[in-house]
Amino acid sequence: SGEGGAKAMTARSNAIPELNGRRVVVVGAARSGLAAAEFLARRGARVTLSEQQAAIAGSDRLRDLGIVLELGGHQLATFTESDLVVLSPGVPPEMPLLAAARQQGVPVLGEVEFASRFLPGRVIAITGTKGKSTTTALTGRMLDAAGFKVTVGGNIGAPLSGQIEGSTAETLHVVETSSFQLEQIETFHPWIAVMMNFSPDHLDRHPNVEAYAAAKGRIFENQTEDDWAVINADDPTVLRLAKSGRARIRHFSQALSGDGTTVEDGWVVHRAAGHITRLVPLAAVHLIGAHLVDDVLAAATIGWLVGASSPAMTRAVDAFRGLEHAMELVADVDGVRFVNDSKATNVDAALHAIVSFDRGLVPIIGGRFKGGDLGLLRAPLAQRARAVVAIGEAASLVADALGATVPVHHAASMADAVDRAWALARPEGVVLLAPACSSFDMFRDYAERGRTFKYEVQQMQERSRC
Repeated sequence: SGEGGAKAMTARSNAIPELNGRRVVVVGAARSGLAAAEFLARRGARVTLSEQQAAIAGSDRLRDLGIVLELGGHQLATFTESDLVVLSPGVPPEMPLLAAARQQGVPVLGEVEFASRFLPGRVIAITGTKGKSTTTALTGRMLDAAGFKVTVGGNIGAPLSGQIEGSTAETLHVVETSSFQLEQIETFHPWIAVMMNFSPDHLDRHPNVEAYAAAKGRIFENQTEDDWAVINADDPTVLRLAKSGRARIRHFSQALSGDGTTVEDGWVVHRAAGHITRLVPLAAVHLIGAHLVDDVLAAATIGWLVGASSPAMTRAVDAFRGLEHAMELVADVDGVRFVNDSKATNVDAALHAIVSFDRGLVPIIGGRFKGGDLGLLRAPLAQRARAVVAIGEAASLVADALGATVPVHHAASMADAVDRAWALARPEGVVLLAPACSSFDMFRDYAERGRTFKYEVQQMQERSRC
């Protein structure tokens, strides 16, 4: 049993007291915006959903809820004459119309900030440059297996606004939080805040790496001495950012020498004041890549703090085969393994994927570049890669950065990339989709990119059987 379980049952609320009749603009019709708009409408607000796209799915249902749809662009008066503006995470907070609303005294809140004010349950917020989705999903499964009332969502799964109606004082909300969400918080207050790691990313949205770090670090800013910060002891930036907060700190690391969660004698264990508690046997971990053990350590730390038992956590880990698009084993085609890590949308994530394999590797890299140093991939590729297949807008950047280290082959499509990579990886190699870039040049999102990769592998598998 951990140290914080009893406190999880204490209700907390920063609720906006009255929505009925208020004029609220929700900006952006992605998942978070839709959830916020529907919640507001059910609470009696006069809701306008403002979206740049000319058409959105489910518009009839939204209108049936009384939501006014402002499609094909944003209107100034809609913003300046409202009582509240709620932003989807993808909407840049520097948008001129938002500045105009603020000048008129209109509050502008991010969706996570807005939703958190209505939650009676406790929040467990997880951020980091990589690993946060896997950690969030696994934490939810651990707590569910242990019998807690838990919801999982935020940047993955159900938006926080969609979790309000079912929340009680006993609910634990396990929330993946991105820098886009955290940069807009005001009172957002996690009981447990987790930072997995930090490396440069999203420099197409944030002006520089310092701004990105500052956004991530805000996860700790509203915590008190009664809260917990779960942090990666191996990451200097994470250690520095956590020092800005007031929460009690729990470290995790596979090579931890002091107190915290680590690996010892084939177990994930928690050390505290000389006492060792075995949490999860490593034999129960079925994830590809040593770096994913960090995700298990972080989730187990949360489980220990909340009070989940070792058997419950072990059951959850043993049944967990990872998330789609995160080091996902797709198929073996004539001795070549195909692994889908489409979620590796930055250089550091791609690096960790690459070093998970020893030899015979052919990574598919490219897309829309978000910043970072592709040169960091040279040394690990030199040791284990036969070639690289470059795709998308960044293909020439990939070739320039890596061409002197490993042969780089250009591919015009995902089908072409899979075919070329398979030929280069034979015999007995590994084709790894680890793009180090966003997907938006060729695909709607990383999920569509990953599913396209899997489809092309499936087509190849069927051809090889003929």
